[in-house]
Amino acid sequence: MKKFKDLILLVLRYKREIIFGLISLFIVDIAHLIMPLIIRGTIDSLALGIATGPLLTKYALYIIALALIGAFFRYLWRYYIIGSSRKVEQYLRNKLFFHLQSLSASFFDRTKTGDLMARSINDIDAVRMATGPGVARLVDAILFFVFSLAFMLRISPTLTLYTVIPLSFTTIIVTIFGKRIHNRFEKVQKGFADITEQVRESLSGIREIKAFVQEKGKIKEFRKVNEEFVAKNMSLVKVWGMFFPLIMLIGGLATAMVILFGGRKVILNEVSLGDMVAFSTYLGMLTWPLMSIGWVVNLVQRGAASMGRINKILLISPEIKDEKDAIKMDIQGKIEYRHLSFAYPDRKELALKNIDLLIEPGVRLGIVGKVGSGKTTLIQLLLRVYDPPSGHLFIDNVDIRKISLSSLRKDIGVVPQESILFSTSIRENIAFGNSEISEEEIIEIAKRCKIYEEIKEFPHGLDTIVGERGITLSGGQKQRIALARAILMNPRVLILDDAFSSVDTETEEAILQNLKEIMRNRTSIIISQRISSVKDLDFIIVLDEGEIVERGTHEELLNLNGIYANLYERQKIAKEEEEYLRL
Repeated sequence: MKKFKDLILLVLRYKREIIFGLISLFIVDIAHLIMPLIIRGTIDSLALGIATGPLLTKYALYIIALALIGAFFRYLWRYYIIGSSRKVEQYLRNKLFFHLQSLSASFFDRTKTGDLMARSINDIDAVRMATGPGVARLVDAILFFVFSLAFMLRISPTLTLYTVIPLSFTTIIVTIFGKRIHNRFEKVQKGFADITEQVRESLSGIREIKAFVQEKGKIKEFRKVNEEFVAKNMSLVKVWGMFFPLIMLIGGLATAMVILFGGRKVILNEVSLGDMVAFSTYLGMLTWPLMSIGWVVNLVQRGAASMGRINKILLISPEIKDEKDAIKMDIQGKIEYRHLSFAYPDRKELALKNIDLLIEPGVRLGIVGKVGSGKTTLIQLLLRVYDPPSGHLFIDNVDIRKISLSSLRKDIGVVPQESILFSTSIRENIAFGNSEISEEEIIEIAKRCKIYEEIKEFPHGLDTIVGERGITLSGGQKQRIALARAILMNPRVLILDDAFSSVDTETEEAILQNLKEIMRNRTSIIISQRISSVKDLDFIIVLDEGEIVERGTHEELLNLNGIYANLYERQKIAKEEEEYLRL
């Protein structure tokens, strides 16, 4: 019932349009319902031999007038009711998209993109059909049923009784089939989500599929998912396919009753020929609601099932959100971890253990450590991608959980290892979220990030479209464009999370040299596997299995002769071997 209530509430959001539309629909139906009475008068006048030219002309003009009224008001009800369903679609899609933007990273870790796409497109379209055509057909069916039945009773109560008996079985059929349609449609929507996810995943990884010659394997997987989707649809079709013919059968039985008993009444002069024709017309109008009720039930059940799927997302609360007493502030850049330990949700082992770290404003900190040592986790807590335990992470002496998310993320710029670009131009990717940036500023920052010379070689320069997720660019080019994007934000805290992993050492050193001026007077954190990236920074920490095991300047860490020194020696030897091979 909750799903149906939500559909009704959506419709009531646009009750003004709906009311205008229903009034127009009422006028259209009344015009149609009056026509059989005019036809009855025409036939009776012809049967009795009293028809004249002016009388027939009058009846013809009545029919034309009713047809014109019906055409005009049919346009109005379609405009208002179908139009309001489009507004429902717009509202719901905006609401779902906004809600998805607010959800935490952990939600997307466990939810397939294809499923979200299915709910954003297919399910919302099903809700639109239920709140537009579904509402119109439901009201239309009720009006025709009530008024047709009233006119039939006026013509012949006995004949009406004979025809209504078989029609009463419609209620039983609707009750039996309605729930089955609902349940099977939910399975169809889930199948659509699976097939959408399969397509998305294959297109996103098309390069890897081709590189590993896995086209046949992927085609086989897709064929299997597609067959399952067809099977679920056929399961729905079996129910829906039986539903409509049964309604038609009942309508046919009612018509047979009219011919059998109504014909006798005409022969016995209990009703006129005109009454018989009018009664048959009203029976057709009565049968139409009973036939259309199947279509309406299908639409409403589908809409309710889809509304339930959408609500499952809308009812999920963001795990990361502003607390009631969260404050907005301009971050200066002092960061302090106080005895911080952290484990990811649903995991027992700690990702970080007893972290004590103070970063003063304007300090350039380097973080090194092997894969899985907790480097990125340290930064994700700073961005509140995951929430740190209360009272263990502070910015400018304020508990990070007391700072509003907008303040926090506005003043912290991050360049991740896996740089995501949008399928727009290079210019738009660099100026992402900042429409006031001039072309000169974009060019200047692109030069500092050592990407501008390469941009000039592209077909349309800064206006070159990079393709989905920047697929037309190399990994190094994407990282440098992402770096330029982050710097243009002018953040108080700049974080480079292995942001030079796809860039050669010479380019990396040139970029870091260019960034010295930018890093001055702002807190900078550079995470890297390369010692060359961090050796000139003010302070360096070494993470191992979630703990800070070494800290100090480059020279101090070398003197410790520990993990850092060992990593430095290995990279030094590797670089010498590389230079030797070049000779």
